[in-house]
Amino acid sequence: MSKILIRGASILGGEARDVLIDGTVVERVDIGIDAGDATVVEAEGRILLPGLVDLHTHLREPGREDSETVLTGTRAAAVGGFTAVHAMANTFPVADTAGVVEQVWRLGRESGYCDVQPVGAVTVGLEGKQLAELGAMHDSAAGVRVFSDDGKCVDDAVIMRRALEYVKAFDGVVAQHAQEPRLTEGAQMNEGIVSSELGLGGWPAVAEESIIARDVLLAAHVGSRVHICHLSTAGSVEIVRWAKSKGWNVTAEVTPHHLLLTDELVRTYNPVYKVNPPLRTEADVLALREALADGTIDCVATDHAPHPHEDKDCEWAAAAMGMVGLETALSVVQQTMVDTGLIDWAGVADRMSVRPAQIGRLAGHGRPVSAGEPANLTLVDPAYRGVVDPAGFASRSRNTPYQGRELPGRVTHTFLRGRATVVDGNLA
Repeated sequence: MSKILIRGASILGGEARDVLIDGTVVERVDIGIDAGDATVVEAEGRILLPGLVDLHTHLREPGREDSETVLTGTRAAAVGGFTAVHAMANTFPVADTAGVVEQVWRLGRESGYCDVQPVGAVTVGLEGKQLAELGAMHDSAAGVRVFSDDGKCVDDAVIMRRALEYVKAFDGVVAQHAQEPRLTEGAQMNEGIVSSELGLGGWPAVAEESIIARDVLLAAHVGSRVHICHLSTAGSVEIVRWAKSKGWNVTAEVTPHHLLLTDELVRTYNPVYKVNPPLRTEADVLALREALADGTIDCVATDHAPHPHEDKDCEWAAAAMGMVGLETALSVVQQTMVDTGLIDWAGVADRMSVRPAQIGRLAGHGRPVSAGEPANLTLVDPAYRGVVDPAGFASRSRNTPYQGRELPGRVTHTFLRGRATVVDGNLA
């Protein structure tokens, strides 16, 4: 593998440095490094970050290859600056056995665009009745450490307690989709003024908050780790903040779309805005931004949820829930968090690389940009401005809520263990 010299990049938004990659690792970080026989990437004015890590990606394979595959999903991830993604378990068949998680893991290795770490189901078939093979999935070649029934809530408190107790044995984490099912029957959007005016079934904030409150108490009781998926309300923020003040092992994520979009968009009746959990109010959005800035929310996770055209191009009530997000995540975070002054680029590295890698116990990712570290890197042009055109997406699906919207920033290069997966914004 040839050497690569990234010349004049601002590391985590700091002073400009040259970064020499040799093989799979960063060999040297300095000023005025002699290029020698290295391939040179001119990076003046660009930000160099550790490769991004997504804790929450739906790759759909096996079973729904019409919407995404591991190959197309990891290509989208690379374009978005990600070097590792966690693949959610709600596939067909469900990733609730060692065999299925190993299949996904091997497909990720074959794709070569980013590392794929499978997430194992908490319960058999995501049915919430019987624990899945948690130990077998952990002991498999995939080495599963994160377990989630995402798409469904583990609403049975006894099952949730048993899962937390089980994963404690190998320092695993249960990632909860917080949605009390009885409180969201027939729900179509956030419960509030807009849902009342539109006559759509409301999805109350308490349906999320009640499950989070229960689960942080359970995690504290058994001394285990719980992670809250796609936190979306101001009340949820306060519960997580309280749990952390008690010293409990609780972490949480927020999606880019919940940092930017509100339920006012549902007035268009465009199903591209239909998502689980639903878009909330402006007050919720502002609370989520503040919580991400102060560290109450640990990280940004895309909840990349691809759907084929026919599942979104229909009436609102019949439409599938979810949005694609891998290719736009960093731009949305720049707009909502960096350009607003809430965090700097070092904060972006922390929330989109370091912390998700730590939560997922993903070795080799989320590491400092320094000599001897794995060369998992993302180069960003923060001055770029462009209009989102899903026709150019690497993802197989096009259900983005940002079509036609101008967003800042662009990933120009992504490096996976020293190998360029994206060059000048295009797949290598």
